[in-house]
Amino acid sequence: MGMAAAESQQYHVLAVDDSIIDRKLIERLLKTSSYQVTTVDSGSKALEFLGLHENDESKPNTPCVSPKNHQEVEVNLVITDYCMPGMTGYDLLKKIKESSSLRNIPVVIMSSENVPSRITRCLEEGAEEFFLKPVRLADLNRLKPHIKRTKLKEKQETPEKVVENSEEVQQQQQQQIQIDQPQAPQQQPLAQQQQFQIDQPQEPQQQIPQPQSEATIEQQQQSLQQGNNNKRKTMEQGHSTETDRTRPRYNSGIATVV
Repeated sequence: MGMAAAESQQYHVLAVDDSIIDRKLIERLLKTSSYQVTTVDSGSKALEFLGLHENDESKPNTPCVSPKNHQEVEVNLVITDYCMPGMTGYDLLKKIKESSSLRNIPVVIMSSENVPSRITRCLEEGAEEFFLKPVRLADLNRLKPHIKRTKLKEKQETPEKVVENSEEVQQQQQQQIQIDQPQAPQQQPLAQQQQFQIDQPQEPQQQIPQPQSEATIEQQQQSLQQGNNNKRKTMEQGHSTETDRTRPRYNSGIATVV
């Protein structure tokens, strides 16, 4: 009994009820079961204690975090009355389950009316239990398994988050290494290289004179000598013709000068 009481003393329960009588009753029963208890009289105050508040001006149905009102003591379970003015227990349940930081907190609904549709709706929305008033001590003995299951679930999710974070860090480091490494110049495809060579202007090739053979040189010399001879003959023939014109001709004994 002592070990069970010490274990329950570690769990903190937030009790919500607008009736002061029912609120005092549930508080006494929880303390008898060695739970730490905080009581509030409305759903809005419960949200404030949990660190949430409603922005009535812009989005009245959307809770947002309020660091100033966030509780310093961890809440392990919320037990709330269903019928309350302003915000019902069902509305409080929905807002807790819509919050990413509070959705794992077990929520138990209490009601003095046994309405099956109401009970079904609350259980479908995520309530762990639905108690009929007056709540008995035997009912509260069913709270501890829900708290333990939530604790175990949180421990299992924590290593997964650590692994996911480490994988993200490794991916970011690899991406940074790839960015920091100098990139090698990309080689152009072979077709582009060939096209580049075709487009470049080609320098004119210089013709290197080929050495002439001795026979060719001899033929060129003979041709040159023959041309000189022909030129000389032509000049001699022209000179002889002029000499014949100035030479006296003898015809019938009469010399005629032409």
